[in-house]
Amino acid sequence: MAEKILIIAVQRQTDDDLHFHYSMEEIKSLSKTARGEVVDVITQKRNQPHPATYLGKGKIEEIDLIIESEEIDLIIANDELSASQMRNLQNRTGVSVIDRSQLILDIFASRATSNEGKLQVELAQYQYLLPRLHGQGLALSRLAGGIGTRGPGETKLESDRRHINRRINEIKRRLQTVVNQREQYRKRRRLNHTFNIAIVGYTNAGKSTLFNRLTDSDSFEEDQLFATLDPMSRKLKLPSGLSAIITDTVGFMQDLPTELIAAFKSTLEEVSEADLIFHVVDASHPDHDQQQATVLELLEELNADHIPMLTIYNKRDQIEGDFIPMLKPSIVVSALVESDRQDILVETERLIKKIWRKYQITLPADQGKILQQYKQHSLMIREVFLEEQQAYQIEGYLPEDHPLIR
Repeated sequence: MAEKILIIAVQRQTDDDLHFHYSMEEIKSLSKTARGEVVDVITQKRNQPHPATYLGKGKIEEIDLIIESEEIDLIIANDELSASQMRNLQNRTGVSVIDRSQLILDIFASRATSNEGKLQVELAQYQYLLPRLHGQGLALSRLAGGIGTRGPGETKLESDRRHINRRINEIKRRLQTVVNQREQYRKRRRLNHTFNIAIVGYTNAGKSTLFNRLTDSDSFEEDQLFATLDPMSRKLKLPSGLSAIITDTVGFMQDLPTELIAAFKSTLEEVSEADLIFHVVDASHPDHDQQQATVLELLEELNADHIPMLTIYNKRDQIEGDFIPMLKPSIVVSALVESDRQDILVETERLIKKIWRKYQITLPADQGKILQQYKQHSLMIREVFLEEQQAYQIEGYLPEDHPLIR
């Protein structure tokens, strides 16, 4: 049975009404993704959240009435709470309290399928909970667990800080092995001069749908937040014959817990190692401007803001009214339409031509193996067999530092 949730939120005087509205819609969606039922919402306009109880005294009294009449199981705050705010709210209401960060971490804990993903989420949860243990008694002793207690939350975290610190160190050691393996893969790709594309975007923008259709893959796709957690890489052939590796990544979101970004550093490094970024934006979302700004900020944090980027405005079929792309270069598509996906690949090649250096060479007919390398690693635009010379004349584009450049 779904837990009954009461959402509480502070709208600061500086918060734009529309942006606050979408933030509230987002936390409702997050609660639904965590398999909870949002029964009611309490908001308060303040300069700053109350330092002791997040909301003011009058609102706390309102909360008490709702808890009694609606039999609320869980309160979720739309901001990150301090340990004292969480403890005071729990003591005052008698109901478990978690914040937005804990909710996101909980969703990640339920979604992680790979060993690396599970370790990364567990590390993020421990690092988030460690400084807040004093306020976690009620939340962690809830019968049968529930939202916010998946993953390491199911153990008596408050009983042994040393155990938690030992576990954090152990996870870090195990993750380091995975990080080293991932770096070896990347090194191999660099040595092979493989062209790498990373798909990024706000959660639920349609990244996995695009990834699956471009690569005939089957990564999890659903109309919900954080449908993809574990990154997946596949081969992609561009119209010219150039082979690339394309990687689907976890969705971004505003106010992602810093512990989560830190824990997923090795996974997110896939983005900073890319040669090209596909930034997928849900063009039909009323707040898509803010969503794309959030992604750009996170790319900057990952030192990936210098990488060439194609912005793919997705869900063209759901756009209402005129649409003006804010970012360039860009393309407006529906990931479900075959011809639109072909347009993305054509646009990708157009971008590559701008980044790479043009070459034109003649190869003797007996150098078929080298010709094959040009076909695989370069963006070839012309291939002519010269009968008299018994040679191939080829023309195309290659990265500046590629060994095939002569």
